[in-house]
Amino acid sequence: MLSNIRIVLVRPTHPGNVGATARALKNMSLRTLYLVAPEDYPSREATDRAVGAADVLQSAVICGSLDEALRGCHLVIGTSARARRIEWPALDPGICAQRLVEGARQGPVALLFGQERTGLTNAELDLCHFVVTIPSDKQYSSLNLAAAVQILAYEIYRAAAGAAASAMEAGEGRPVSSDDMQRFYQHLEEVLQQIDFLDPANPRLLMRRLMRLFNRAALDHNEMNIMRGILTAIQKHRTKLDNNSKE
Repeated sequence: MLSNIRIVLVRPTHPGNVGATARALKNMSLRTLYLVAPEDYPSREATDRAVGAADVLQSAVICGSLDEALRGCHLVIGTSARARRIEWPALDPGICAQRLVEGARQGPVALLFGQERTGLTNAELDLCHFVVTIPSDKQYSSLNLAAAVQILAYEIYRAAAGAAASAMEAGEGRPVSSDDMQRFYQHLEEVLQQIDFLDPANPRLLMRRLMRLFNRAALDHNEMNIMRGILTAIQKHRTKLDNNSKE
């Protein structure tokens, strides 16, 4: 999913910022770096500043235009440190990251960073669906390019981790089918008879009460696997005891 998130530096002028950006991305499990008309790249300074993230630099896609870098993207978010005469729909960093992570499930998305001195131009922002601004001191709101990348990359990392945890919980919470429940009840009844807790000649209402109990519990697949594992362990232990007694 994260490989679908393109981090795009538009007309970067300082190779050190490019290298620091690569490091920031790799810190946060991001690898897809696009450079639009970089002023000085490739550069030894960029490699030195990458500090272990040279692979991100080596795989960076160099583009001659922003249109080229955004080809195939269905969601584009630009960064801006200042208000514009015409306002774009704005997101805070957390919501921006969530939008990117969600969008990456459907295909390529892009997060744009403008030139160090001027940021993104209005024409470049015209290609964006949203704009994100990192809150900072109003008296000194301009962030270093690599620092801005690091902050938003961290938010993306958090959003992706949250999405993965939610997906895992959703998987664990999948309800058990009626067929699976019937097989569980058969297994449970078999074990209860084996340990002499249930007399098949005089079952009374035991199984019906247990069925009502587990139906109320609404087991998910994880819980069902635990219950079936317990029953199987009881059967193995009972078989071992029976074998020992015969000896």
